[in-house]
Amino acid sequence: MVTFSTRQLRAFLLVAHHRSFARAAEGLFITPSGLSLMIRELETQLGFRLFDRTTRHVVVTEQAAALLPVVRRSLDEMDAAIADLGVSTRAADRTLSIGAPPLIAANILPHAIHEFRVHHAGVAIRLVDANLTTIQKMIEAGELDMGLGAFFGPAPGTRRTALFRFSLAVIRPDVNEAARRTTTTWSALRGETLVSLPAASPLQRLIDKQLTRVHGVHSGPVVNSLDTQIAMVEAGEGVAVIPSYGLPACRNRHVAMSRLVNPIVDLDFSQIRARGRKLSTEAEQFTVFLKGHMARWAGRAGVQ
Repeated sequence: MVTFSTRQLRAFLLVAHHRSFARAAEGLFITPSGLSLMIRELETQLGFRLFDRTTRHVVVTEQAAALLPVVRRSLDEMDAAIADLGVSTRAADRTLSIGAPPLIAANILPHAIHEFRVHHAGVAIRLVDANLTTIQKMIEAGELDMGLGAFFGPAPGTRRTALFRFSLAVIRPDVNEAARRTTTTWSALRGETLVSLPAASPLQRLIDKQLTRVHGVHSGPVVNSLDTQIAMVEAGEGVAVIPSYGLPACRNRHVAMSRLVNPIVDLDFSQIRARGRKLSTEAEQFTVFLKGHMARWAGRAGVQ
């Protein structure tokens, strides 16, 4: 099967158009001798001459005249297809998909996304609220550009980048000044009823590790999400230990938060992405922006 390069075909079209090897060579940024060699190679592959040359003119042969519209149409179709693919690729590059747990998706990211889009109006952002396990699977499957949250344990198919460091805090019904204290020791949880996540939750395992040092904490309702924990605390069903990035959700309810100390237990808020996959320019820009946005937000809110 004979194959031709697009460069050969474009050279053929240019010579036919200009009726001059010198002018066609200028258009291809090669020497006239280099162009002549390219045309001879194409003629050898085709099995017939393309041009008759005189001292003053270059004229297409009868066979070349029949070939011209076919070559022109083929190159036009290919150029159009490449242009369409380029537009599609650029549009895809301007789309950012983010996964985050519901509490983060509802209370932290909306304002961050709005502020980012003020300066990046052409970026379309898709936000998926799901649990951490689902987010990790979607990242590994290439269905999300990035995931955001507090991720625990190794995830071989992902790469993790810490964006901000929070800590564990206790939340109580906001009924008096005592509930609004800035810090609370772990030992002060003695005698409290604890609204917790399932024991299999990595976050709950981290909390339970600290609670082994505190005797007299009573087991209360077990729920599946931080939002439900906050609602149960507001209803007076007990207290809960949650990450301090839950403060915005607490402020939407009558719940007060105190940072737990002695010891302080840090918790990294991280971005995960598929290992070996380069982030788009927009994703990189959003990551840098979000890191600064969270630092500013935490500073204003007094979150640690």
